[in-house]
Amino acid sequence: MPQVLIVAHGQPGDPAPQQQAIEALAARIHVADAQVRGATLAMPGALDLAENETLIYPLFMAAGWFTRSELPRRLRLAGAPNARILPPFGSDPRLPALCLGLIAKAAEAQGWPPAQTHLLLAAHGSGRSRAPAEAARRMAASLAPHVAAASCGFIEETPFLADAARDLPAQTICLPLFATRAEHVTDDLPAALAEAGFRGLVLPPLGLAPEVPAMIAESIRAALSERP
Repeated sequence: MPQVLIVAHGQPGDPAPQQQAIEALAARIHVADAQVRGATLAMPGALDLAENETLIYPLFMAAGWFTRSELPRRLRLAGAPNARILPPFGSDPRLPALCLGLIAKAAEAQGWPPAQTHLLLAAHGSGRSRAPAEAARRMAASLAPHVAAASCGFIEETPFLADAARDLPAQTICLPLFATRAEHVTDDLPAALAEAGFRGLVLPPLGLAPEVPAMIAESIRAALSERP
């Protein structure tokens, strides 16, 4: 039976809750004749589940330093140097449509015409790689034609989220481009929005959208079908 491991970053200071969350997500990803499990980089020993034949699905928002360098390094240390790493969640070509659907549904619930609604994408950014910020900006560009304006704010690089959110109109939707609800979402994001006096609507992180488990399952099935 093929083995699949969904790998997220996790929370180094308190790894257990995020490890439990990724295991719960894995349990919702149904792929016939495959075993799907979850692991975080932060949980000691979690990657030991990986073997050379394991298919690795990175639950990350961009193909950056973690997916290109750190994850392969950690898999080598775990004794699975030849495990196949799929493109990360943030590279899924269906994500812009998912984002648009979430934004449209939220705007409709508020009685806001999307064409009159500002969109703020809250993202991680990085001091190590340009990939996370570039991915967020590509997403903003793809969504901009459907809203009044689209902008990005980052946790770890400029423009920082508190600056990007400052003086935005009350008719603004903030969509966090995060794969999980970890410390950046629970602590850093609300603190930055409070500092900015943000008056708009904040959605759950993208990775928690109800459509995500089925999207991941479809990506895994496609990858398994490509195996010789």
